[in-house]
Amino acid sequence: MRLAVDLPQSVLFCCDHNAVRSPMAEGIMKQFYGSDTYVQSAGIKNDLEIDGFAIAVCQELGVELSRHRSRSFDEMEKWGDQLSSFDLVVALTPASRREVKDLTRYYHLDVEYWPISDPCGLGESRDMRLEAYRQSRDEIIAKLTERWGDPRS
Repeated sequence: MRLAVDLPQSVLFCCDHNAVRSPMAEGIMKQFYGSDTYVQSAGIKNDLEIDGFAIAVCQELGVELSRHRSRSFDEMEKWGDQLSSFDLVVALTPASRREVKDLTRYYHLDVEYWPISDPCGLGESRDMRLEAYRQSRDEIIAKLTERWGDPRS
């Protein structure tokens, strides 16, 4: 079991559009580990709204994502969240990993890569699509609990 002191003070989750994987990771981390850690998410680009399937599969866990507004790294910095102020940046996609490595090359902060599968466009029916999103959600949960322990313990 991990104690709350093992949690970083601030975490940034990032992906390509801040519309599926990084908002899910942000919301689930907040739900699991409370307010002891400042958690945000961003994308390389902000060209998509939060995905309805991501909202639905997180709602199943009581995680509210419908008010999430997608933002890019540039917007994040304009709104006062400097990349250098985060203790840990977690990239969830190969493209965001490359972008984060480039943006953080002059900073002393931890960067981790958690390759989470992309559920977008998978499945021919609504149920099959939801299952793809649940798989990505569950991959995020597995990585969170592997990294910081079971939140129920």
